[in-house]
Amino acid sequence: MGIRNYLIEGVSCTGKTTVCNELQRRGYHAIHGDRELAYQGDPETGTPTDGGTHENHIWHVDKVKALVANKDRTVTFFCGGSRNFAKFIDLFDGVIVLEVDLDTLNRRLDERPDNEWGGKKWERELILRLHQTKEDIPKNGIIIDATAPIEHVVDEIVRQSEENKRQR
Repeated sequence: MGIRNYLIEGVSCTGKTTVCNELQRRGYHAIHGDRELAYQGDPETGTPTDGGTHENHIWHVDKVKALVANKDRTVTFFCGGSRNFAKFIDLFDGVIVLEVDLDTLNRRLDERPDNEWGGKKWERELILRLHQTKEDIPKNGIIIDATAPIEHVVDEIVRQSEENKRQR
C-alpha cells in the first residue's frame, strides 16, 4: 500500500504492536500483520492448518503482495512476526528488527497475561530461545534498540525509512 514498504520484525515482546499503534497515532499507514495478515498454516505451502504452533504463524502471501503493489500511500509499515517472511521479504524496501535485552524481555513477558502469547511456560521458553538464537527473525535488517521509550523507537524507525528513501 505504499510507494515504500517496510517490514518491522522482532521476537515476541520487542514492541511490534506498540510501534504499529504509535505509527498509526502519528498518521502513518501501518498494518498490524499479526491481526490483519496472519493465520495458522504450513510455512512452505501456505495451506491452512487446524490449530498449530509458533512455526505455523504465517501471513497470507497474496495479501502482502497486493498491499505492497498498491501505491496509494507514500509509505506503509508492516508490523508483526511471520514464519514465512522469506516468501515476501524481497518485496520490502527495508526491514527493521526490534531488539531488547534479556532483562527487558523477561520483564515484558512477566507483564503478559496468561491468555496472551508468551503467557504460558512453554511459550515463554520458546521466546527466550528465539531471543538467544535469533533464528526466527530476518537477517540483515536494520537493528533498533526497542528498550528506549516508544517515541524514540518510532522516531528512529521513521528516520531510518527516510534515510533509506534518500539512498535509493
